[in-house]
Amino acid sequence: MGLSRRSVLSVIPAAALLTAAQALRVRAAGRDGRRVVPDHATLLRNTVAMFAGTIESNARPETGPRIASVLTTAHARLAAMDSAGQGELFEGLPLGTSDVNLGTSFQYLYEIALATRLPGTGDPLYENERVRRRVADGLVRLHDMYFGDPAQGYYGNWFHWEIGIPAYVTRTFVLLGDVLAAYRPTLAAAYVESMDAYLRNGEDGDVDLDSRFHTGANLADITTNRILQGAVLGDDARVRKAVADQLTVLATIDPYALRHGVTDGFYADGSFVQHACVAYTGSYGKGLLTRVVQTLKILDGTGYVPSESLVRVVLGWVADGFAPLIFEGWMMEIVKGRAVSRTGTGYADVAAVVEAVVDLTAYTTGSDTTALEGYVKHVSQTSKAAPDAASFVSPVSVVRYTDILNSPVPARDLAPAACHSAFNAMDRTVHRRPGYAFALARSSERISKYEYMSGENLMPWFQGDGAHYLYLSGEDQRQSFGVDYFTAVSPYRLAGVTAPVETRRTVPELYGALWYDNPGRGFTSSSDAQNTYVYFPRGGNAFSGGARLGAYGVAGFVQSDDAGYTAWQAGRLPDDFVAYQGARSTRSWFMFDDEIVVLAAGVTGQGGRAVTTTVDSRVAAPTSPVSLTGARRDGTSWQEGAATGPSAWLRYAETGRGSAVGYVFLSGPAPVVALDTVTRSRRLVRLSNADTPVTKQVLTLSYEQTAGAGPAAMAHALVPNASERQLASYAHGRPLSVLANTVRLQAVAHSGLGLVAANTFAPGTHRTEFFSVDGPASVLLRRALDGTYAIAVSDPTTKRRTVSVTVHGRALRLVSADDGVSARRVPGGIRLDVTTRHAYGRGFTAALRR
Repeated sequence: MGLSRRSVLSVIPAAALLTAAQALRVRAAGRDGRRVVPDHATLLRNTVAMFAGTIESNARPETGPRIASVLTTAHARLAAMDSAGQGELFEGLPLGTSDVNLGTSFQYLYEIALATRLPGTGDPLYENERVRRRVADGLVRLHDMYFGDPAQGYYGNWFHWEIGIPAYVTRTFVLLGDVLAAYRPTLAAAYVESMDAYLRNGEDGDVDLDSRFHTGANLADITTNRILQGAVLGDDARVRKAVADQLTVLATIDPYALRHGVTDGFYADGSFVQHACVAYTGSYGKGLLTRVVQTLKILDGTGYVPSESLVRVVLGWVADGFAPLIFEGWMMEIVKGRAVSRTGTGYADVAAVVEAVVDLTAYTTGSDTTALEGYVKHVSQTSKAAPDAASFVSPVSVVRYTDILNSPVPARDLAPAACHSAFNAMDRTVHRRPGYAFALARSSERISKYEYMSGENLMPWFQGDGAHYLYLSGEDQRQSFGVDYFTAVSPYRLAGVTAPVETRRTVPELYGALWYDNPGRGFTSSSDAQNTYVYFPRGGNAFSGGARLGAYGVAGFVQSDDAGYTAWQAGRLPDDFVAYQGARSTRSWFMFDDEIVVLAAGVTGQGGRAVTTTVDSRVAAPTSPVSLTGARRDGTSWQEGAATGPSAWLRYAETGRGSAVGYVFLSGPAPVVALDTVTRSRRLVRLSNADTPVTKQVLTLSYEQTAGAGPAAMAHALVPNASERQLASYAHGRPLSVLANTVRLQAVAHSGLGLVAANTFAPGTHRTEFFSVDGPASVLLRRALDGTYAIAVSDPTTKRRTVSVTVHGRALRLVSADDGVSARRVPGGIRLDVTTRHAYGRGFTAALRR
């Protein structure tokens, strides 16, 4: 049972949310003439219960590990406070120049305060006034010496001063409660005044909805802090204004009617973008989900905002934005930005999503509740590292999670086992079948090629150039992907990418710092120029997108230089700025049931450079038994290391895990096969990672073009979980056939499914055997045995007003169509005119019949 239609993203009009937000602002300013009794006490009780639990929740045995963790941490923090040296509040955290150490010191105070509010534990820290006063004294010291003067602070990362530190300070105030009011009655007001002053990216010490820093997940964090600050101070106007500001993050982004110029947030197709152009569901999107659900809990019963409005939106996020990107409990790499280089991502990312879904079930009814609870059980049962309830923020969530796992509700994914998700608003595609999931990352003038920042994701250069991740069912994905994949696999040979043969240097290697520092030319640590050219540069191509027809899909991409190289080449950047030229290729992915067919044309390294196009790269443990088998096109067996002609197919099998991937080579040069054992440090991809060596067997299949060679074309199919017999059956040209593979038209037919799919990349008329297309587009056509046709069309450039497709065949008539699709008879067939203006890459479907 799925979520009801009322939970879909697009059914919540932005106007309704903004109307509610405006009403709160009017009331906060006292302009509505009504006297409203604030309910700060309920808000504060809700917050304490969320973080510390209740007597009932903490008495449950399943909360024991979480409670023990909090208490153990608090005692360790107190010991570190006892051992602190000169210039430290806690041992090992010298203060005065490190924003990280200052933020960590505030975190430690919060952790001690949390232990004093855990009811039902019997620990001597509970309600220990001496310890609470010690925390308050620590806050005084940090404020007086290191935080209170904004003229001395604000070094390092802006996040610590505007979001991170205020979060720990504010939560600590809530936890200290009456003790703080009695012991240090002016401290909260003094801190809030300082925190307002640190909101330098805001306006007059408050949120600025026109600021690029106050969007999406960042805005949710800032406003949650301000809601709690208002409650602590008894400032209801502050609470209502903060709630109103947070409501704006729930509005679905309309690219053609932006509010405050903001592109950060969820889109109608389920995409999530942060930093204006980064596909970020798995990191910032996860944070936004967590914070909004926490706000729902904090405001429960207070009347500040109808909970139904929030719940309906968040249900849509979960169903359309998160579930397709989570495969057997693993968050896919394509939506993690720089977080791909962190240890502990993947399964741990999903634990935070699960806690939010668990909490959401308290506010849903009927089929929605059943669907959410079934999803929680599904993730727990299919994950190789089930969510650890001890990592949950709230003991109350731990109890609810346990009750769901023990309930009779059947486990069920929110995403069908066979489905296709075209996240065109963030240049991502996910194709799922029982047994595997295929995730694809592209880029364009709308979405960045990668994200590097703060010494994280040091070698990201090709992660948005068609990189793919093929997840096989039943595997522990930590052994195949995560940080160790990016550590072991060369950044120039990520699965699916076309990259020039060259050696690039990381930002720290180039500039001796974590960013390119040139204030005179507009380059500071968080400037627009830094973002545009260093941290997350967009591509220069318009064509990136695709279409979905039921559970099948097509995606296309024209590879380009990034914004940094384009601007450098045009002379708009300083002479000492280093930029790298990209390779060129025109790419298509046709996603069926058993196969993902990949076409590439116009492949060149540019500037006379050699170029590598990687079919796939897979990693295995150093001692895991791995086998490679295959056949050549002349029918002879493929042998590793032997001189071979063109290959027909290869099969990679990791027998230790019982997994296999097949590769069918449809046209193009002979692939190069390499199976090597490599050892590299995790610190290569992230400076703050431990210097932990990673040893992996790395399989790389690639097409190699020598320096100076002309543009090349190639076609192959990935066949997840393939047997040798299955792969051998493709040698006879069935069921796959390549109809065209040029820089103008790429098309494939699948006879077994009755599917024909094409990407057209240039102006003019493009013809296949079954239809013709006018100009750039993505098209899928499926013929059923009963004489019906289904067709899907999209504009991957997002710039066309209309796309026209003529389906060849006499006596065809239109049976049904999406709004925006019209049909008329033309000689030899029927012409469909699709109004793609303002569709932002969305697909349109129609049904035809003879």
